[in-house]
Amino acid sequence: MIPRLTVHSGIARIAAAVALVAGALAVFAGTPDRARSARVDVAELARAVVHEDDHVSALELAEWIRDRRPGLRVVDIRSSNDFEAFHIPTAERIPLGDLTKTPFRRDETIVLYSEGGTHAAQGWFFLRALGYTRVYFLRGGLYEWLDEVVNPSMPATASDSARKAFSRVSDLSRYFGGSPRVGVSRLTDPVISIPVAHDSTSMRQAVVNIRGRGC
Repeated sequence: MIPRLTVHSGIARIAAAVALVAGALAVFAGTPDRARSARVDVAELARAVVHEDDHVSALELAEWIRDRRPGLRVVDIRSSNDFEAFHIPTAERIPLGDLTKTPFRRDETIVLYSEGGTHAAQGWFFLRALGYTRVYFLRGGLYEWLDEVVNPSMPATASDSARKAFSRVSDLSRYFGGSPRVGVSRLTDPVISIPVAHDSTSMRQAVVNIRGRGC
């Protein structure tokens, strides 16, 4: 698992949250209907950021999907071409600009993701401002899914406790058709077996394209 955030990173996340607030307020300011329905509690959003209640990890999301968590909606906010080339299993595509017009149920658990996480975090703010409380974004975006679920790796010198934890991760990875590896470093162009692209060549190219961008 990725270590918890430090105090300094927590401060950075608060600063990022403030930036999201400013940007989102500009969006709502130009749309009177949305502005009337939006309620922005900056202090509450800041608390969510500090306590890390705004996001989930790739492994947490993988467990939710595998366990068929009731009311879970995984939302990919990328372009239609990117979605068709590669997406997380069970995901549906809703463009960022359409999130505020989508009639989500209040009892649904909504997980947003983009490639690197930034745009999904903006979507998180939009939905929180509209009163949805069970909404999260995938912390490291699709990059984290590729690294932690599709191609997790562990060094050969890992401790016994790390090996035990990696066993659980490996089982989860294989459930999604992943390729857990021991004794290798993180791959930059991984071999992927999740059947979400038309063939292995297009899938590999999709991953190369994903890693060449980030938003």
